[in-house]
Amino acid sequence: MAQNRVRFQDGISLLEFMENYVTEEQCERAPFNIRWPNGFICESGDHGSFCYIKSGKGYQCTKCNRQTSLKRNTLFHSSNVPLTKWFPAIYLISQNKNGLSALSLKRHIDVSYPTALQMKPKLMPAMAEQDRKRRLSGPITLDDAYFRWS
Repeated sequence: MAQNRVRFQDGISLLEFMENYVTEEQCERAPFNIRWPNGFICESGDHGSFCYIKSGKGYQCTKCNRQTSLKRNTLFHSSNVPLTKWFPAIYLISQNKNGLSALSLKRHIDVSYPTALQMKPKLMPAMAEQDRKRRLSGPITLDDAYFRWS
């Protein structure tokens, strides 16, 4: 009998996740590479040199002195929660097909309940947006899945 491609699709294991996203620097590398895949480019021009502002956790263009941060215009914007807590939250919510309560999220990533309540509604639409970009086609087989038709 052939293996079900959907059930055995590639993904990242919990151990791989924990190896790749342990430190704040490792977590910062992911949004940096998404925002600037070919290296830092200043938003006010084509300037490509920058310095890191440790106190503000941001970047400053060395030519025009414009500052930006990795969290700007992302779901992490205006959040004091470190990326080392955001990333496990994303992993846990995305891996749980039945959903994850804010109380469970609070316990897993060691944040307060109000913080977990604020994080979850930011993550859910971001995940839904990624799903909207992919259209299903061809025969679709569901096995022990939960979905909402809208």
